[in-house]
Amino acid sequence: MIVSIIYFILILGLIVLVHEFGHFIFAKIFHVHVYEFAIGMGPKIWSSEKLQKNRRKKGKKVSETLYTIRAIPIGGFNQLAGEGLEEDKNIKKENLLTGRPIWQRFLILFFGAGNNFILAFVVLLLSAFIFGSPDISTKVPKVIEGSPMALAGIKNGDYIISINDKKTKTLDDVQLYLVIAGESETKFTVSRDGKEYNYNIAPLTGDAKKEAGYSFGIQYNNTLERGFIRSFKYASLKFYSITRQIFITIKELFTGGVSVGELSGPVGIYSAVDQTRSAGFYSVMNLIALLSLNVGIMNLLPFPAFDGGRLLFLIVEKIKGKPVKPETENFIHSIGFFILLGLIIYVTINDIIRLF
Repeated sequence: MIVSIIYFILILGLIVLVHEFGHFIFAKIFHVHVYEFAIGMGPKIWSSEKLQKNRRKKGKKVSETLYTIRAIPIGGFNQLAGEGLEEDKNIKKENLLTGRPIWQRFLILFFGAGNNFILAFVVLLLSAFIFGSPDISTKVPKVIEGSPMALAGIKNGDYIISINDKKTKTLDDVQLYLVIAGESETKFTVSRDGKEYNYNIAPLTGDAKKEAGYSFGIQYNNTLERGFIRSFKYASLKFYSITRQIFITIKELFTGGVSVGELSGPVGIYSAVDQTRSAGFYSVMNLIALLSLNVGIMNLLPFPAFDGGRLLFLIVEKIKGKPVKPETENFIHSIGFFILLGLIIYVTINDIIRLF
């Protein structure tokens, strides 16, 4: 349990650090004053204040930014000049966030998520290069003899091109749509020798599923291939595949295919880390990529309190030719924050119930 908690803290810490560093580095590039760069939330357990005071005494150049580590190892933030309602009179206008051109503010806000995308791709590339990469096409490597798929007529080498009339681009799509379908009869459309065939297949359920060890009867190929070009192709396809999965899940949330109760919060992420850790470091690296992409994409959604919500206000400002009143924008973000907090509490309660 202790090892899993350490993994959990390190993984979330890395993702948050990379995200906040994206905001931070672009704020620095565009000369926006950064009051504080913090990793974690809650009370401070370390700050650079003493180090900075010692450097000042010695007449050395000191960073304008206070660097802190806080007690709760989930989250983090940058405190930028010009973000709040009150402007610091000691900061020049051109060093305020609101004093920079729209395109610069856009990049500062975007590159929190942008850095998460970079991290995800690099981790996928490294994992494939170090451990090898699997085939994630929709090709059926092997159908288990006597399984529902075999009895229906699906053969080794068939390509699953849709499930319940929803197109499948990768193996991740296949697995996601099978989860969404649950234990109901499922329509498979496969391609074989240039022709399409449709099969309606009922999965094994309950005791029959436990005894057989499968639902439909696909035996996945665990063969890993190596090589830099192969690794780069895999990382690109896997990046696209995870991104597509996230958007499919968001769509299914609105159409009813996935319920809010099936989402995971911090407790659910810890459970995933605990399970993945036992599967080896290759699986841990893939989980880091998955979580980093999730954080990046969710932050870019045009919802108040997210980076995407702030970007939306920049777009409105560009269209109108003047910014939305800070009081109005902050009020809307506050509402979004409380809605988000309520959702996190609800999801966390569900995670705890699932554990027991």
